[in-house]
Amino acid sequence: MLVALMLDAAVGWPQNLYARVGHPVTWLGALIDAGDRRLNRPKASDVSRRVAGVVLAGGVIVLAAGIAQAASHLLPEGRIGVILTGILAWPLVAARSLHDHVNAVARPLAAGDLAGARRAVSMIVGRNPDPLDGAGIARAAAESLAENTSDGIVAPLFWGMLLGLPGIAAYKAINTMDSMIGHRTPRHEAFGWAAARIDDVVNLAPARLTGLLFALASSRPVTALRVMLRDARSHRSPNAGWPEAAFAGALGIRLSGPRTYADRVADEPWLNGTAPEPQPADLARGLALYRRVMVMLAILMALIILLNGLP
Repeated sequence: MLVALMLDAAVGWPQNLYARVGHPVTWLGALIDAGDRRLNRPKASDVSRRVAGVVLAGGVIVLAAGIAQAASHLLPEGRIGVILTGILAWPLVAARSLHDHVNAVARPLAAGDLAGARRAVSMIVGRNPDPLDGAGIARAAAESLAENTSDGIVAPLFWGMLLGLPGIAAYKAINTMDSMIGHRTPRHEAFGWAAARIDDVVNLAPARLTGLLFALASSRPVTALRVMLRDARSHRSPNAGWPEAAFAGALGIRLSGPRTYADRVADEPWLNGTAPEPQPADLARGLALYRRVMVMLAILMALIILLNGLP
């Protein structure tokens, strides 16, 4: 997993490679989309759709983990096997991509280009960007950075460290399903129930670990921990509130709160609500904190390796 993180931090997933072979997440997405279209029948009862969603979730997870397990068996033992495993796990870690997407918001926002910042933030959040002012754009990007640090980096590495290549592949399948069908909409509330609940379970530990890392990597660790422990449970998600609250406390800003989606207005409670709204400079500080967390995560994995002996 350390090899995977270092590779991704160095080069991301190159565009020419994506153009040639795509990306494992897009392969998973195509499979999930096909299952959604075939199994999620609008005229079926909620019970039938929930059962169909369980079947799809189980099938996708078993397939992803099974392919990864088969690949693991083909790899040699020793350090060569470790390096090859890291290469195979590399596309399942999104450290470089997340940084680049949030930085694409931070740059025009700092330059006063709100239209460009809105276009960039629409790539990483589900809410309607049109009514957002500078503070709203910064808040949306900061929340995405905090939550996706857990979902896109810490959680896959966590499950990869515990269960190897099958663990990181299974996690990515679960998280991709949740992002595609785990929504409380008329089409997916019943069908995506299993995907959403499984995603909640597998992110319980990584989300809290991510919040702890944000606090420890900040210049305000005690404040960040206090805000996390006080406010995280007020978030609509059982997991996203932990990294977001720690991030808010670490930077001295408030996050979450009311937001507008395409079809509704969500009146969410604030995290660190007495702090000021985030500004463009806070987003740059958030990216710096994120980079420190990535370094801390790499050091943590290196220490685990040393404690357990080099392969």
